[in-house]
Amino acid sequence: MSDAIKHECGIALIRLRKPTQYYVDKYGTAMYGINKLYLLMEKQHNRGQDGAGVASIKIDAEPGTEYISRYRSVKTRAIPAIFGKIGDSYTKLKKRFPEQVNDTKWLKKNLSFLGDVYLGHLRYGTHGLNSIDNCHPMVRENNWRSRSLAVAGNFNMTNADELFNVLVDIGQHPRQTTDTITVLEKIGHFLDEENQTLFDSYKQERYTNTEISHLIEENLNLQRVLRRACKDFDGGYAMAGLTGYGAAFVVRDPAGIRPAYYYIDEEVVVVASEKPAIKTAFGIDYSQIQEVTPGHALIINKNGGSRELEILAEAEKKSCSFERIYFSRGNDPEIYQERKRMGHLLCEQVLEAIDYDLKNTVFSYIPNTAETAWLGMMQGIEDYLRQYRKEAILKGASPEELDEILTAKPRAEKLVIKDAKMRTFITDNDNRDDLVAHVYDTTYEVIKKGVDTIVMIDDSIVRGTTLEKSIIRMLDRLEPKKIVVVSCAPQIRYPDCYGIDMSKLKEFVAFRAMLQLLEDNGQDYKLDEVYDKCRAHEGTEAFKRTNFVKELFDLFTPEQISNKVAEIVRGPEINAEIEVIFQTIENLHLACPNHTGDWYFTGNYPTPGGNKVVNRAFMNFMEKKEVRAY
Repeated sequence: MSDAIKHECGIALIRLRKPTQYYVDKYGTAMYGINKLYLLMEKQHNRGQDGAGVASIKIDAEPGTEYISRYRSVKTRAIPAIFGKIGDSYTKLKKRFPEQVNDTKWLKKNLSFLGDVYLGHLRYGTHGLNSIDNCHPMVRENNWRSRSLAVAGNFNMTNADELFNVLVDIGQHPRQTTDTITVLEKIGHFLDEENQTLFDSYKQERYTNTEISHLIEENLNLQRVLRRACKDFDGGYAMAGLTGYGAAFVVRDPAGIRPAYYYIDEEVVVVASEKPAIKTAFGIDYSQIQEVTPGHALIINKNGGSRELEILAEAEKKSCSFERIYFSRGNDPEIYQERKRMGHLLCEQVLEAIDYDLKNTVFSYIPNTAETAWLGMMQGIEDYLRQYRKEAILKGASPEELDEILTAKPRAEKLVIKDAKMRTFITDNDNRDDLVAHVYDTTYEVIKKGVDTIVMIDDSIVRGTTLEKSIIRMLDRLEPKKIVVVSCAPQIRYPDCYGIDMSKLKEFVAFRAMLQLLEDNGQDYKLDEVYDKCRAHEGTEAFKRTNFVKELFDLFTPEQISNKVAEIVRGPEINAEIEVIFQTIENLHLACPNHTGDWYFTGNYPTPGGNKVVNRAFMNFMEKKEVRAY
């Protein structure tokens, strides 16, 4: 409960379709694009706390002028740090050249970041050091603008090692093995080839080199570049790129695992990872925002024209449901309704857990992102009460009974408060647990001791550490009869390999519960059986086609796993009865019918690399290797 989960990053792209002077005349500032980029990034800050980066391109910049700029930061407040630097540069120019700054051509030439195309990235690192070198955009510069490239993305590739070997086989010497650099270099390689093909063709037609540069920029086929570069990518991705001559693109994986949305009008083309960011930054209706089609790229040419083009054959759509449960901003109207629906659909399980005793039950939530699901759950409880009252009236309840029935209402309290200022500086385990237990605080004297049941709803239960070490201990001090912990998400059983930092099986409390059940039932040998299957099939197509770990979970019902999770998170000093409820897979799909990516819960991975990762993760567990499986 409330375990820290690192997850997918955020992207923001703006292409201004008018000259800079247009925005000065209409909006009163040459910084229009920069200001909008800042808004897009701040409104997606939930997608990146480890760092940020921005890049810009000046289209048709004169030779000798820097046409590509990039700023990155890993400061605590990275976005203000970056845009503060840009703002300081502008302020200094205004002080030194108060008259010239009103000349947009002069300003554009002398203010390095002021351009026509902007790319922003928010980093939430899944692995690697939190250094500036790991911040996007990544840049591949060349004196030929059409060969220069800046790329930023929200992705993880399950086959980064294979992609690295491809680069080696085509003659490159990649300076890093990370999927970020591999993706940059792979796109860059085919961008180079496209340039060379065009150059050779125009050279035969006896154009001058200067003429050829312009012809390449007008005719370079980015669709073909992306088709060739992306054909063997295995992962979830939404990648944005800027070329040095001003064309731009956003390409999305064939299953639509990672999100990307866009908006186009006569002034701008805008792309972001989340719709609310575009809505807020540009003051438009949600109906005007479109989703980038899976397997397609939104390609924006040098002249500002844009269209979606197929890059890879579209697969069955498996956009991430966890994105809807927790990570995305809840003010997206669709996500808001989905989260309420998730809470509503849990009501039947919750009512059974409290034996329908609403009089002696208090409903609450943690963290704040779970509030929307809590509202849905409370509506569901109200619906139950309404039906209960109708039935009581039809059965002819006495006046006394009617009075009690009609005045009954669910009890809702804010029981848990997170003290955001606390940090666990002490690292030795004996003392750290005690500090962790006090990161949260509670509201006292609202629980009837020994009588009340507490129902606490959360977005998800992943590792169970905070639940065990802090939340349950704290709630138990209120002396309730029972604590019911409710997860909007189903049991997280399998690692993610498409953007979220969930790669080690033993960290999942559901996996630990399954291990304990195997031991309790004398079935430990099943672990060796599955391990032997993984070893026997490693390196074969079956390793990518079959999730062997499913066999272990299939031995038990979801209820058995949930009950064992409750045992695990209930320490020996806890007096209250503990019950843990998880969302069902069926109800998850009812709540999010258009986002059926559920591999965390079911093990049904949308790409072959997903099965490879889960099997490799299980082998790492059995071999006691503390490494990522991809």
